[in-house]
Amino acid sequence: MNAVSTEKSQAELAEFVGQAATKFGVPGVSVGVWADGVETFASHGVTSLDNPLPVDRDTLFQVGSATKTFTAVALMRLVADGRVELDAPVRRYVPELVLADEKTADEITVLNLLNHTSGLGWNIIVDTGDGDDALAAFVAKMAELEIIGEPGARASYSQAAYNLLGRVLENVMGLTYEQAIASLLFEPLGLSNSFFGTADVMTRRFAVGHNSDEDGNLAVAKEWRLARGNNPGGGLASSAADVLSWARFQLGDGRTEVGEQLLPTELLHRMREQTVELRGSNLGDGFGICWFLREVDGVRTIEHGGSANGQFCELLIVPERNFAVVAMANAGPAGIAFNRSAVRWALEHYLGVVDKDPEPLPYDEARAREVVGSYDNDAMALTVAMDRAGLTMAATIKPEIREAADFEMPADYESAAMGLLPGDGDEFIVTAGGLQGQRGFFSRDASGAVVGIDLGGRIFNRVPTASA
Repeated sequence: MNAVSTEKSQAELAEFVGQAATKFGVPGVSVGVWADGVETFASHGVTSLDNPLPVDRDTLFQVGSATKTFTAVALMRLVADGRVELDAPVRRYVPELVLADEKTADEITVLNLLNHTSGLGWNIIVDTGDGDDALAAFVAKMAELEIIGEPGARASYSQAAYNLLGRVLENVMGLTYEQAIASLLFEPLGLSNSFFGTADVMTRRFAVGHNSDEDGNLAVAKEWRLARGNNPGGGLASSAADVLSWARFQLGDGRTEVGEQLLPTELLHRMREQTVELRGSNLGDGFGICWFLREVDGVRTIEHGGSANGQFCELLIVPERNFAVVAMANAGPAGIAFNRSAVRWALEHYLGVVDKDPEPLPYDEARAREVVGSYDNDAMALTVAMDRAGLTMAATIKPEIREAADFEMPADYESAAMGLLPGDGDEFIVTAGGLQGQRGFFSRDASGAVVGIDLGGRIFNRVPTASA
């Protein structure tokens, strides 16, 4: 790409980012693209509505679950060194692990944790403090975690699984999780703008999250960060520049920019090979090792998103085209829509790849009646209802979870339209509201009765009615 085309690309990206941020009403956004061997960045808006500073490529955002990609690569470094085996039971490395089911605790492997086939529920909402024992204390609480299936049986996304992987890192290396990630990844890769600690972040320019109140007005989200025990699954603060550098490492051969072989090429590439299938998910067609794998308009992508309290990050990589895009936004739920539109714009603008939602089937009232009801998991509840226009879905955090949390939690997602998709009619897509574009499927028992929903890679079981 010559200088003229580089300037044109920069101008076009900046124009799109500014227009999209305004359209979706997001206070601050930052987008980075790697294409044709050139990095291009565009940022818009401010870090905070209360104390505004301009957002730039180095502004720190909470990347949420995109942190998991760092945890996974760090584990693979230990695999490469022979210090961890993927098929070994996790208790080999965390002998103190106690779960609600002893058989499950014995059988879960490291790979089960990495590709979300552990059978562990989503998470436990607990703050185990800010000391160096925070992760050990979190793991000590895992006996309270719901067991949703047998290890290896199927995929269900689990934050707790990645927090447990963080404890594997601690026990094997004799360091805190944060020290281990710094030593294994941040330092050799030169990621000098990526941090877990509030004390590190507060001396730099950082974004705060925003959530909508009951009147639709944005207010600064509190509090800013998750408890330290959640760091391995979602506690990283980083910049568009650092995350794009991270993406460039994924596109390489496992070497750093100075030529150090950080991870054998075959192990780095193995992480993007499918280990388990996903059905009917907008997140992907399957899991590799941590990465969501998805085919978009004929090209294979690896990706991972993340959300914190009013902050969102989306990272998509196209290995076969040496391409990557990262989008960050600091308002919920509009930040999800902004990031999604930014990633899609970049795919089409730079690669000619079009990513679009499937069209739902015409409304079928008889089919809709089969799926209407309440569903829940350990933290959230989904309500599927119907009216004359069609099906709707609402997603709420359970009241007891809100009450137990000692910090402000994001707003619930109000009822929005959804539709069933072609095929067997059990897959669906949400077509409006904060969950727009989210896909999933209804699961049935042997008799054909609907018994659950998969949404966002997580299982929600049907709640029996009073008359059932």
